[in-house]
Amino acid sequence: MAVIVPSRKGYAVNPLKSSAPLGAALAYLGIEGAVPLLHGSQGCTSFALVLSVRHFKEAIPLQTTAMDEVATILGGTDNLEEALVNLKTRMKPKFIGIASTALVETRGEDFEGDLKTILRRRSELDGTKVVFASTPDFHGALEDGWAKAVTAIIAALVEPRSPGADAFRQVNLLPGIHQTPADIEALRQLIESFDLHPVILPDLSGSLDGHVPDRYVSTSFGGTPLEAIAPMGRALHTIAIGEHMRAPALALRDKTGVPATLFPTLTGLEPCDRLVTLLSRLAGKPAPQALRRQRSQLVDSMLDSHFHFSGKRMAIAADPDLLYCLSMAVSGMGAEVVAAISSTANSPLLDRIPAERVIVGDLADFEDEARAAGAELLITHSHGRQAAARLGVPLMRAGFPIFDRLGAQHRLTVGYVGTRNLLYEIANIVQGEIHEPRPGDFSPSPRIIVEESGHVCETASAC
Repeated sequence: MAVIVPSRKGYAVNPLKSSAPLGAALAYLGIEGAVPLLHGSQGCTSFALVLSVRHFKEAIPLQTTAMDEVATILGGTDNLEEALVNLKTRMKPKFIGIASTALVETRGEDFEGDLKTILRRRSELDGTKVVFASTPDFHGALEDGWAKAVTAIIAALVEPRSPGADAFRQVNLLPGIHQTPADIEALRQLIESFDLHPVILPDLSGSLDGHVPDRYVSTSFGGTPLEAIAPMGRALHTIAIGEHMRAPALALRDKTGVPATLFPTLTGLEPCDRLVTLLSRLAGKPAPQALRRQRSQLVDSMLDSHFHFSGKRMAIAADPDLLYCLSMAVSGMGAEVVAAISSTANSPLLDRIPAERVIVGDLADFEDEARAAGAELLITHSHGRQAAARLGVPLMRAGFPIFDRLGAQHRLTVGYVGTRNLLYEIANIVQGEIHEPRPGDFSPSPRIIVEESGHVCETASAC
């Protein structure tokens, strides 16, 4: 069991975490025809927008209520109302997801009450679903904001299950924010291979998977259709990924009665086997032959790559669920996690991370720990590249944001194929650091230094 070391610093030297409002905005972007709206200043939104655009290399329809000094003191209801009406008039979204920021949360307004009043008196907003999630910057990080947004969507849009209603061959999938669009698409295909119908909330595989639409769309293009959210209560089962998705899964279960299973990670042989077993039971059929072959390929890749993991000292910095996922994957292959840095302490999984201790801190702590432990590989997002350069240690980019490499949204790390890809990627980085010996590295007459009784000699005979 790892020892959790809380942060004792009053500031972050090199921040590891991104804010909760950004996590909520990304969740809202997984809804078809959506516009995320950050209730706060323009600076809060512009920073989140820059990170999102640099990571996904896509146009992100992130909007703001543009709170100024006067609105911050007197209240932001008028700004919120004006923003909603303007978005409805200009962008015509099907869905508007509101996420609060620290600026307005500090004042302590009744956001949900104000929103109900606005929706009641402004008929212009009819026909657009509006959801609010409380996500102050000073509490939590990406995972927390994502989970709160998904919980708010479930509370507002999912219909309770009718008594006596039959369950369809439908499976609800609640992916965590650490799943890429490629991960979500792979999970969809996995569920469909058992002749089950997946309903994914939120679904970034359709909205942020990096495709070119055939027409200009001012809102999110793709994602979970609104008409698919309401009947989530008719599913056979709900699958949630990551500890931060426990609250949304429980909210859906309590509202609809649909049983839920939470997977801490879907990277690795054992977690994948558990998922396949569950789907096989739900579908009442064995795993497809193609899936069995993928499993065999993963086992072979583990045999091929374990030489490059065994004994390697690795340092990882990420949000809690991603930290758990990556550390379990590399430690299971024989690597040693010598430094584990978490962005927050908001996860019971932290004490299960295979490391002596988990530090809740920033990338400055990450660099210090990696240097002291003699790490041979760093794993974190793109903001860790300076630490890697100073330490002279290779960096594998993981998490959010990744802005100095292309294709982050297409990286696959879940399931048999995703686990295989991840192991090969790490093994290749380690293997690339091994330099072949050259003739100049060897001396034709090596000198042997022998020390006896305090006297140093060039050869043993000389002593």
